Amino acid sequence: MEKLLKVSAIKDGTVIDHIPTKALFKVMKILRLEDCRQMVTFGNNLDSKAMGTKAIIKIANRFFADEEVNKIALVAPHAKLNTIRDYEVVEKKVVETPKEIRGIVRCFNPKCITNAEKITTRFEVLSDKPIAMKCFYCEKITIENEMVFF
Repeated sequence: MEKLLKVSAIKDGTVIDHIPTKALFKVMKILRLEDCRQMVTFGNNLDSKAMGTKAIIKIANRFFADEEVNKIALVAPHAKLNTIRDYEVVEKKVVETPKEIRGIVRCFNPKCITNAEKITTRFEVLSDKPIAMKCFYCEKITIENEMVFF
């Protein structure tokens, strides 16, 4: 007989599902979950019919603003956010990479004006698999493994 480990449901909060396993700790870092005072539960390398393996994060009493969802999209495009209220899923949302990113990621070009002056970064997203973004100011391309979040 197969034994299953059950994780308790959350009353209110957010479940981020279908995170690529290699992106779990990036998602946790960009959302600063190490500083979260609420219950955070995560699993990695879980079986997934669609992905082979996946990761999941449950955060009690926390809901995400669009800027945070955009951060998730940069490291885990196509993840799913489930909003939980009173133990019920009230909203399901597939994370989508926006066409433009502002103030989330640094330009990798050290000579870019955004790295020398107090100017909000702005990128046009060229691709979401893998992530590639063109800086509005210096026109250099920042790719997924070069991204540094504020």
